[in-house]
Amino acid sequence: MNSVAVIDYGMGNLRSVVKAIEHVAPAARVLLTRDAAEVARAERVVFPGQGAIAGCMTALDACRLRDALLAAVRSRPFLGICLGLQALFDFSEEGGGVRGLGVLPGRVPRFPADKMRDAKSGLALKVPHMGWNQVEQVRRHPLWNGIANRERFYFVHSYYADATEPADVAGATDYGIRFTSAAARANIFAVQFHPEKSAAAGLRLLKNFISWDGSA
Repeated sequence: MNSVAVIDYGMGNLRSVVKAIEHVAPAARVLLTRDAAEVARAERVVFPGQGAIAGCMTALDACRLRDALLAAVRSRPFLGICLGLQALFDFSEEGGGVRGLGVLPGRVPRFPADKMRDAKSGLALKVPHMGWNQVEQVRRHPLWNGIANRERFYFVHSYYADATEPADVAGATDYGIRFTSAAARANIFAVQFHPEKSAAAGLRLLKNFISWDGSA
């Protein structure tokens, strides 16, 4: 049986992620868990979350999930969502500076106030970046199967991923600046947007994840 562990470390509405995965994969065993042993046994791991990165890293350690998470990153199909993308990078500027998991090289800065202007209208853009926006598929990946290039997904964030390695960028979005909205390496795929809130395109991405073998 296809088993999926959704890591529960108390950050965000994780049950909406579980419900979306259950919808696209009714035969799968989906666990919302903070048990490291269950994470270790699962065939697939989803690392969601929203809020502050400092709280994310503190909660992971408090729940003793960091090692299980890093083991999953190295070995199985792994999907990061929102904070689950940002935490994979080396460093976030949020809260004066927080070290991430260091799985992907790069940093997570705040949207720069002096560049928050719409390229066409010149109007000021609000931070947080909240609502629907296009994602350009920078490179092919199995999780994009059946999803049109520049499809719109739902975002909520004030900080953004700035990947050091161009090869790690699977999707990019423009909001005042161009930022990494999807990152991929080997068995890892992570997105800044919320697929569970992104209608048919988001559900298709989750369905693709359930059938993905972890290869690019």
